[in-house]
Amino acid sequence: MNTDKLICPSVLSADFSRLAEEIRVVEAAGSKILHLDVMDGHFVPNLTFGPIMVQAIRKLTNQTLEAHLMMTNPGDFLRQFREAGADTILIHTETCPHIHRELTEIRDLGAKAGVVLNPGTPADILKTLLPHIDQVLFMSVNPGFGGQALIPEVLEKIRTWAPTLHDHDIIIEIDGGVNLNTIDQIRGTGVDYYVAGSAIFGKDDAAEAFRTLQSQLS
Repeated sequence: MNTDKLICPSVLSADFSRLAEEIRVVEAAGSKILHLDVMDGHFVPNLTFGPIMVQAIRKLTNQTLEAHLMMTNPGDFLRQFREAGADTILIHTETCPHIHRELTEIRDLGAKAGVVLNPGTPADILKTLLPHIDQVLFMSVNPGFGGQALIPEVLEKIRTWAPTLHDHDIIIEIDGGVNLNTIDQIRGTGVDYYVAGSAIFGKDDAAEAFRTLQSQLS
């Protein structure tokens, strides 16, 4: 598998009062994928935004948009997020008892289908999902808030599964605690996409922060 190693800025950490400018800055710096954290206040202890915001962001950029649905009932909203402009839709194994059905629907809608594993969730469920997924997102923090420290045990989980996932042309993504202090230890695990929020938008110069992180993957 030959996938570019990419930093994916997480919009949740951006300044929403000047969101269009923030997105333009990272796009001009070379960003290709924006990560959109959708939280419902139930599955995770935070409430963010829904399809309307995805639709607004879609009008601002040609970057790939990946919608990370941290929701108790993501299957009810797949069509809405796809029609809003999400190119990839990521759903949690913990909230999808009929996950094969949801993954099939995502692909039928014309989007890339991805699954997400929380830090404490065993990865064995992936064995039955390999033919149905394009991407796996390993959470390296417990979801709900930005700026948390990376849980190092997740990296061993990624190392274990990377050969199998890449053999099936499945992209590996990590989300949580990605910054200049942790990227070196993540880099050798097989991760393709690195979600970074406060390490980019929390800096005085988001463009330079993005370029610096991306340069570590070259």
